[in-house]
Amino acid sequence: MTFDLNDLPSYRDLPAKEGAPTGSSWGLFGDDDQLGTLNLLTPERVASAARLIRKGAVFPLNLRIDKPSPPLYGRGAPRQTMTAGANGRDDYLDNFWPQASSQWDSLRHIRHPRDGFYNRTPDDAVVAGGGRLGIENMAQRGIAGRGVLLDVARHFSATDRTLDQKTDQRITAEDLAACARAHNVEIRTGDILLIRTGWLTWYFNTATPAEREQMADRVQLRAPGLAAGEEMAAYLWDLHIAAIAADNPALEAWPPREDSGGFLHFHLIPLLGMPIGELWWLDALAEDCAGDRVYEFFFTSAPLNVPGGVGSPPNALAIK
Repeated sequence: MTFDLNDLPSYRDLPAKEGAPTGSSWGLFGDDDQLGTLNLLTPERVASAARLIRKGAVFPLNLRIDKPSPPLYGRGAPRQTMTAGANGRDDYLDNFWPQASSQWDSLRHIRHPRDGFYNRTPDDAVVAGGGRLGIENMAQRGIAGRGVLLDVARHFSATDRTLDQKTDQRITAEDLAACARAHNVEIRTGDILLIRTGWLTWYFNTATPAEREQMADRVQLRAPGLAAGEEMAAYLWDLHIAAIAADNPALEAWPPREDSGGFLHFHLIPLLGMPIGELWWLDALAEDCAGDRVYEFFFTSAPLNVPGGVGSPPNALAIK
């Protein structure tokens, strides 16, 4: 049984299917589904979003693949080798970690400690080179639709609040709702929601080399981001967005703490089937949105078609 994509249950009414875990969308898009909330990107919504292109301004949202440097979370840095022939060149990359820079997390990135992978996918189906829930499902589907930016960093500054980039400060659901009101933008079913915390702005413009070295250690890394816990999960689900991404290391505040809601990834990826993007470059887009006061745009993303891939650079564009 699948549900009407225009009439989805609220978080309060989940699980969608009898026997599924509490707070899960399992079965909502079909028992064999591997796309989760990307199913909300219907042809009608894509066509409607395309009409948001009015001035032809294009904003690439990927960092260079060798940034941040040093890489975070113990990941490695890519090494490029150039080969030369008489009239041409070729190259290849060693030590390429698809989640070391701007990235999508696929639905196989995180396993819920109690309930397992999304949509009752068994552990032995999450294997290198194939299986279920790999990034190739997102790549072969393609991601396009209406994007919405919530520039939380700019909103905080305008309301005399401080977002401390050296701490794990939590951004609440109420903060996100207030930011959307200040931007005069409505978040609709099937949107791709982008959250700007300003962390990458601080990282590139203010952080010292010593601080960057320190942040490469996941134990010492601190970054503001979304609050964890069911309140945030319920807020994001009830928006019925297709995906969410931000410009910080983990979307949520890092490090996760049990006393502040635990790990938001556990709610969004394995239970709700919602892809997460991290370390996206949003500054140029944010400047334009602040200038014309238009925080909606056509969005497109083409992840790498890697069988069994856990993550990928988003290859994302916002077009206004």
